[in-house]
Amino acid sequence: MKNSLLMAVMGCVVFSLSACTTVKSGMGAIEWTPGSGTLKEPIGEGFHIVSPFSEIYQYDLREQEHQESLDVLANNGLSIILDTSILYKPVDSELYLLQTEIGPDYYRILLGPLLRSGARKVVGRYSPEEIYSTKREEVEREIFAEVNRKLQSKHVQVDGILIRDVHLPKVVQEAIELKLQQEQKALAMQFVLDKEKKEAERKKIEAAGIADYQQLIGKGLTDALLQWKQIEAIEKLAQSPNSKTIVLDAGKGNLPLILDTKTFETESQLNGSGKTR
Repeated sequence: MKNSLLMAVMGCVVFSLSACTTVKSGMGAIEWTPGSGTLKEPIGEGFHIVSPFSEIYQYDLREQEHQESLDVLANNGLSIILDTSILYKPVDSELYLLQTEIGPDYYRILLGPLLRSGARKVVGRYSPEEIYSTKREEVEREIFAEVNRKLQSKHVQVDGILIRDVHLPKVVQEAIELKLQQEQKALAMQFVLDKEKKEAERKKIEAAGIADYQQLIGKGLTDALLQWKQIEAIEKLAQSPNSKTIVLDAGKGNLPLILDTKTFETESQLNGSGKTR
């Protein structure tokens, strides 16, 4: 009797333990029962009592990264290896549909094939040089758009597709890198030439401005103005205590001649001193 009671108690403990499940943080779960099949209402985080005959399928609802190397062909038929990363997560409100239509292994069944197919389709439109250097981001965007277009109503959300690295045959990669170096040198030289050209244009404009100014001033220097300026200069010389000047009439219509007598005195003194010696 005692043994039977003990066995019953142990059976109840085992039964109760098998009827419990825990959904961890960031996870969601779908329950399947023999009587009702897949239940539409997802199970959230925490500790739950479920039927001991239930099967629980848990999904990571956080963003996940899957890295994959893709062997694709460029538009010239050259084989290229792309190291890619795809960022994705299931749509938590559609776990029931994801479970019934695809299942927990949805990356292998759905996302992986779509990524490889989209990459081959997009890369086939570009040259190896474009993929390696100038248009990598454009290729990323097009692959992302292609995958998302085919993912509509598939209950999975893709947040990004990144090309981490591009592997080309060594000889092709070296040729592309050499060409890029030459292009950089050509751009630098073009920058210098453009700068010198702009400087030459600036000097040309400056010279034209100076010529126009001189021409304008030349037109404004009339005989009357020149005579007036000469009179002003004579007045200033006359007012100077150290100035000894002689003003000579140069005739009608001509400007008067101005002689500084101090210059003659200095020359006379020099000549006189030379004779004494």
